[in-house]
Amino acid sequence: MINDELTVFFIAAMPVFELRGAIPLGVGIGISPWKTYFLSVAGSLLPAPFLLLFLDPIFRFLRSTRLFRRFINWTVKRSLKKGEQIKRYSLLGLVLFVAIPLPSTGVWTGCIAASLIGLRFIQAFPAVALGTSIAGLIVLAVTCHII
Repeated sequence: MINDELTVFFIAAMPVFELRGAIPLGVGIGISPWKTYFLSVAGSLLPAPFLLLFLDPIFRFLRSTRLFRRFINWTVKRSLKKGEQIKRYSLLGLVLFVAIPLPSTGVWTGCIAASLIGLRFIQAFPAVALGTSIAGLIVLAVTCHII
């Protein structure tokens, strides 16, 4: 059976939930808030290197297949809208975008946007990591009723 810490870690790595779902879960099941924070940030960042390095070739391949073309085009169109906002403010825009713990922001969408606007891994990963750390602090503060 998977233990509670691993559950929090892997929930944080999942798109949609990310640390916005993992932190309240971890605190709610009795894991210390700071341990939950670090597990959630680490879990959220787990897919980031893979997304930043391999997303572009995967999207190109999937666009060439009839089965996935519509979904990929929809995803790219949606992310490019967010990407324009990010591009306007460069790396600070990416940090802020990932740091705002709202639906359709976070590591997954931030990595997609960074990839689509052509940010290199060496630029994008630190920005995504900083944004994730900030988002985690915000979610932790809300979860612990600090704000």
